[in-house]
Amino acid sequence: MACNIEKTDTILVAGGSGMIGKACIKTLNQKGYSNILVPTHETLDFCNSTAVQNYFSDNKIDIVIQAAGKVGGILENQKYPAAFLVTNLLINLNTALAAEQHKCKRVIFLGSSCMYPKHCPQPMRVDDLFTGKLEATSLAYATSKLTSVELGFAFNRQSNTNRFLCLIPNSVFGPGDNFDPESGHVLSSLICRFHRAKENKENTITLWGTGEPMREFIFSEDLADAILFLLEQGFTAPDTPINVGSGFELSIAALADLIKSEVEFKGKIRWDADKPNGSLRKLLDNSVLLNLGWSPKTDIKLGIKSSYEWYVNNRSRLAA
Repeated sequence: MACNIEKTDTILVAGGSGMIGKACIKTLNQKGYSNILVPTHETLDFCNSTAVQNYFSDNKIDIVIQAAGKVGGILENQKYPAAFLVTNLLINLNTALAAEQHKCKRVIFLGSSCMYPKHCPQPMRVDDLFTGKLEATSLAYATSKLTSVELGFAFNRQSNTNRFLCLIPNSVFGPGDNFDPESGHVLSSLICRFHRAKENKENTITLWGTGEPMREFIFSEDLADAILFLLEQGFTAPDTPINVGSGFELSIAALADLIKSEVEFKGKIRWDADKPNGSLRKLLDNSVLLNLGWSPKTDIKLGIKSSYEWYVNNRSRLAA
């Protein structure tokens, strides 16, 4: 089975209205790929197996980038664990079944760093998967991602193909992210909270946890670049996920200070140590990609600046 992506290939970007999907579309267009399918949720519900099969039947799809999914921060994961588990399982199961039946050339599945055990050697290597208990605050989401990655590898083994390539990005952020403090991930939620505090002329802002946990972030367009890099290289990993990280980590407290500076909030930060921290450290071993010649292009400060500018320019639309 041919593995290299070609300019004439029909590429399905699932979740094209989301942060990662938009970044993938932008990167594909910049590299000269124009035959891109981006169905809206109204056009195609990936939780509906019949609709997914019909869509694949009606469109000769060569490449699938599965960027659709239900995502959120600690609070959302704690409030709606069944929704996170069921939705993400259905999305990836229906995609895998359709892609396998219609013999797509390549399918990109995206995992998450929360798939790794809570107490894991650093940096986290793919051999560490399944070696310990997961972080309780993201258990359902992590379980859905572990299952989906194994699903792709199971199809590879059963069909003796390299169709499915599974990547594990660390915390992704960028323009188009979910900036809602109730449901978003930490970086984008902080951007929103600091901006609101600045607008309301508040003297202090109270954040969850102690600020001590370390996190690695990767800009959405860097993840998109890594995806296309691997597709153009024809890289195959039929039974092993590939970590995608920036190689740079910082504490949540340091992240908050960077965002505070970018937003120009003049008040003080207080930490609520009674709220959960999540895992204390989540740094990925990015050596496979680095050895192939890929490296990220966007540092954390530039990424925050770009994300904040997008948020400010789109606040009215987001509120609506």
